[in-house]
Amino acid sequence: MRLTTSLLCLFLSISSLGHSKQYTIEQFLDTKSYGVACFTSDSREILLSSNESGVINVYALQIASGKQTQLTHSQSQAVHLLSDIPGDVDHFLCTSDQDGNELYHIYRGNRKGKLHDLTPQNNATASFHSWSHDFKSFFYKSNARDPRYMDLYEMDIATWTSKMVYQNEGGFEVDAISRDKRFFAISKIRTSNDSDLYLYDRTAKTLKHLTPHRGDVQYSPASFSPDSKILYYTTDENSDFTYLKRYDTKSGNVETAETHNWDIVSCFFSHSGRYRVILLNEDSTTVARVYDLKKGVELKLPKIGEISGVKISDDDKHMLLRVEGDRSPENLYFYHPASRHSRQLTHSLNPEINPRDLSDGEVVRYASYDGLKIPALLYKAHGLKPDEKAPALIWVHGGPGGQSTKGYHYLIQYLANHGYTVVAVNNRGSSGYGKSFFKAADLKHGEADLDDCIWAKKYLISTGFVDPERIGIIGGSYGGYMTLAALAFRPQEMAVGVDIFGVSNWIRTLKSIPPWWEAGREALYKKIGNPDTQADYLESISPLFHAHKIVKPLLVIQGANDPRVLKVESDEIVDAVRKNGVPTEYLVIDDEGHGFGKKKNAIAVGKTILDFLDKHLK
Repeated sequence: MRLTTSLLCLFLSISSLGHSKQYTIEQFLDTKSYGVACFTSDSREILLSSNESGVINVYALQIASGKQTQLTHSQSQAVHLLSDIPGDVDHFLCTSDQDGNELYHIYRGNRKGKLHDLTPQNNATASFHSWSHDFKSFFYKSNARDPRYMDLYEMDIATWTSKMVYQNEGGFEVDAISRDKRFFAISKIRTSNDSDLYLYDRTAKTLKHLTPHRGDVQYSPASFSPDSKILYYTTDENSDFTYLKRYDTKSGNVETAETHNWDIVSCFFSHSGRYRVILLNEDSTTVARVYDLKKGVELKLPKIGEISGVKISDDDKHMLLRVEGDRSPENLYFYHPASRHSRQLTHSLNPEINPRDLSDGEVVRYASYDGLKIPALLYKAHGLKPDEKAPALIWVHGGPGGQSTKGYHYLIQYLANHGYTVVAVNNRGSSGYGKSFFKAADLKHGEADLDDCIWAKKYLISTGFVDPERIGIIGGSYGGYMTLAALAFRPQEMAVGVDIFGVSNWIRTLKSIPPWWEAGREALYKKIGNPDTQADYLESISPLFHAHKIVKPLLVIQGANDPRVLKVESDEIVDAVRKNGVPTEYLVIDDEGHGFGKKKNAIAVGKTILDFLDKHLK
């Protein structure tokens, strides 16, 4: 498959020479994206979330005919599918918030588009956890009792009434539930690099600490075995990458279950227990592996591209595969393991767009200021003529602790298609490259990780096809903060900056995090800084207090309802930079939060960014 993929990439690269068509942001956003997808109980349809209508809604897709039917018809609020309701093909579970405020409720929807709120508590957020194995109830988390903590509830679907089954008093997280409902696997985050694992026995009403340890070690529950006797969990104990271990709930024995040279990020079993699935984060690519436990072999998945997700029907007869690539949004494939037959169910890329006019994300590495190798994804400006040098952008992901990954990114493709080379940097502090790399920016944000981005500029210049005088920086959330930090703390390095809801004042942001983030508050303080005890340090790395140094053009984009990075963060940095007489543009999206889920808003954002770059960088 790798040889075939390489030849295809070579063909696409050769084919693109001398042929370059540019597309509008409307064309790029006339693609389809798919969120949660699952089989209905009778396995005749796929339920899925899609943005096809311009706002995310729930759809049903007939497997045999390919006919798709829209089930919810929201014209303003995104409605995300959570799950089918087993045994009830006429209803499903979904979730929605209000204009991006992240106060999600769980709804029971029907095929006529009517939604019934199952968690109507005001000023509370609820999140679906999982179904009970007998499908008579489902578990969900809610902070209705205490805004700081997510308690666990079980909802009986015969009466549609719920009861609390675990009261969270200490900032714990219930991550896995045994099929007999006796055990809860619970994690306690101490820092971003250190956590603990507990086992709550509902029969004995005991909470057992499974992972006493010294130093920084991560432990994260994954799932229980089908017989409820074994807890699988991931850990980086004595390793730079996370691997899979198993704990015997009866004997207490612990053994290693599976290791790889990259992080194992999840593990789960099919409903019958025949299949075990793991997902790997393999050098910025999600890789799915499926094991047939009945036959004792790894299942051979079809060679249809990078398979990043697997859903298995309750009877184990069918699989729904999520396939991604750089030149196409994710698509869904139907797979029948017995016959090894696969069939593409969705076609997400706008047919008006030729994939040859898009760019592959090439995995590259470059040396930073101290010699540390920094991984990144390079998207070369499309249609460059020989010896032509393009303007370029350094793209910084969110976080801290996020990762830029392979796959389709419409905004990066839009910029590359319009003549901008983009390098998506995974600076130190990014996840996916081992715990040493992840910890390397703790209490050094806006400093060590910023220099990794500055050295990305040196790398871009070294390629020979980037203009050294036309290199800017762009990012959202934490990447927006890095954009502001680059302009404030390295004022001559970048030609322009595009800040998408980025932090400008860490003191305020850390004091105003949403209450339901309480379990991770201390971890965030240990990574960034404590606003109560390290205010001077946080001021030193907050661009707002150094805005007088910003001299290069700046674009700021903000969702008015953002609960994570408040609008005042952007208001104040814009006002401060404008006082410098610097060209500063500001776009506020009134009906969005921390992200732009509505197609009309994403179009406005894309147009604004390209217009700004064409004015100041091209």
